[in-house]
Amino acid sequence: MKKVIIGSKNPIKINATKLAFEQMFPEQIFEFNGVNVSSNVDDQPSTDSETLDGAKNRSNNVKIECPDADYWVGIEGGIEKKDHQTEVFAWMFIQSSTIESKSRTATFNLPKKISELIDSGMELGDADDIVFNRKNSKQNNGAVGILTGNLIDREKYYTHAIIMALIPFNNMDLY
Repeated sequence: MKKVIIGSKNPIKINATKLAFEQMFPEQIFEFNGVNVSSNVDDQPSTDSETLDGAKNRSNNVKIECPDADYWVGIEGGIEKKDHQTEVFAWMFIQSSTIESKSRTATFNLPKKISELIDSGMELGDADDIVFNRKNSKQNNGAVGILTGNLIDREKYYTHAIIMALIPFNNMDLY
């Protein structure tokens, strides 16, 4: 059994990691655990590079916290202002004892009202909760799920990017 540690206790991040690993390696058996670790970046990362740093830091911090695992996963959602719009995305950073890999989700733009709340200092999940009259959106379907009518919820959004980050682990002879 291979041990996968995710640098978060968020059930969406844990489930997305589980789905991605099980789809990418259907012949293997895994144990998945989430551990709260710091991203060492702002609670709401506001650039692409800060968001990637957050994912790397989560992976590195959980590796330090739980060194006996086979894989360490960091997932960090972020935003960035471009062309007067607020883009949303997340970075995945996965490492084993021999390989590191990363992948980014697709990007989408936020509605103006949510963007204004973020500009005032609010985190995306909290802004979603206010605008859409929800509770704890970030541990449910997230902005992507709300805005797509759950065609793509937060778990699916992360799962595909984690699968992409797993490519080198599934093709080790090429990497």
